[in-house]
Amino acid sequence: MTGPRVPTALLESLKTLAADAIGQRLRAVTGSTASLQDFAQPAGDRGLFGPESMAWRVHDHFAAMMVGGLSSLMVQALHPRALAAVWDHSDFRHDLKGRLGRTAYFVAATTYGGQAQALRTIERVNTIHARVAGVDQQGQPYVANEPHLIRWVHLVEVTSFLAAYQHLSRSPLSAAECDQYIAEMTQIGHLLGAEDLPTTLRDSEQALAAYRDELAFDARTREIMQVIESYPVDGWDQPFMAMVLQAAFDVMPAWALGLLHKTPVCALQQQALRRALQAGAEPVQWMLGRQGVAATARRRVQGVAHSAV
Repeated sequence: MTGPRVPTALLESLKTLAADAIGQRLRAVTGSTASLQDFAQPAGDRGLFGPESMAWRVHDHFAAMMVGGLSSLMVQALHPRALAAVWDHSDFRHDLKGRLGRTAYFVAATTYGGQAQALRTIERVNTIHARVAGVDQQGQPYVANEPHLIRWVHLVEVTSFLAAYQHLSRSPLSAAECDQYIAEMTQIGHLLGAEDLPTTLRDSEQALAAYRDELAFDARTREIMQVIESYPVDGWDQPFMAMVLQAAFDVMPAWALGLLHKTPVCALQQQALRRALQAGAEPVQWMLGRQGVAATARRRVQGVAHSAV
């Protein structure tokens, strides 16, 4: 025997209420202020990549983007001149959630936005970078739009996102798909002013490691680490964020982990955390599949009118 059938309209209403509730928690955790309507038009616009791209696939994985995003921020803080630009010209240390929300919007707009939205977002960042200049604590000058520094930030970001996706996805990319993701993302890096970007994962990892002589763990790096490890969330979100933060260390290159004075956890603990994080993120991933940015953008490409469900 089976129980009484729930009317379809009621079931959809319950799903919508559940998705809305999860969406509110997601915005509270990430600081996201993006409007789905930004990604709903113009109909048929494929943006810079299109739905079949690896960028769409990787960036749609919520847990991987949280883990990869925090991991990249910590590794990026090892470069004194790159860190000085953030330290001197942003409120990052006092508004981490706001910074992550802006970064999340940039990634979403350049990945899933229509072409005009993506290019407009990149131009806005380039305009800001053009005004950022100074001297780091070692007396070395910096400018935020220096190709060498933009290349560092780009390499850390794309390898962090990809490492987190490979670690947490139940369907990780093949080696060829990893290289495709790296090659796709060079388009964003070049538009931001980076030069000589590698187009394979192996070459990207080697190019990143080649920066090691320029890196340092100092008082500023330590403070950035403390800010990130004290990520502000409500009490019921703290267990999830604790898993995200540990996973952010788990996906780092071993040399970066050592520079940050962190030791790797054992493989058994790492895998247990991985499975718990995968399970904990499933409700958010379900919600995003119904009414997230990627789902909205996919309907736009298909020429389907925006809908909350």
